[in-house]
Amino acid sequence: MDDGEKAVRFFERADADPQAACPDLILLDINMPRYNGGEILRHLRASARCRNSLVLVVTSSDSDGDRKEMDSLGANGYFRKPSSFDAFMNLGQVVKQLLALGKTPSGPPV
Repeated sequence: MDDGEKAVRFFERADADPQAACPDLILLDINMPRYNGGEILRHLRASARCRNSLVLVVTSSDSDGDRKEMDSLGANGYFRKPSSFDAFMNLGQVVKQLLALGKTPSGPPV
């Protein structure tokens, strides 16, 4: 999705429709238009149906404050976008590891 408002509406529609699918994994950027990553994560974790989706924050921010905030809101992982393409390709391995662990926001495996 290209903006945070669309993401929030997606979770609202999923809560209203018992047939709607929820994502297994969400790659979330902190710096989104309309709603930032923290606001989106708050909406997701409040969702009746999608709250257990895994969330990997993918961002250019290396701020300790951003990391702590995302962790406190229930992010399952944090990937800082590197400047080199080769280093960015490590994202695939991070995604695989997160899916293999199947962590919920509270930490233990599903």
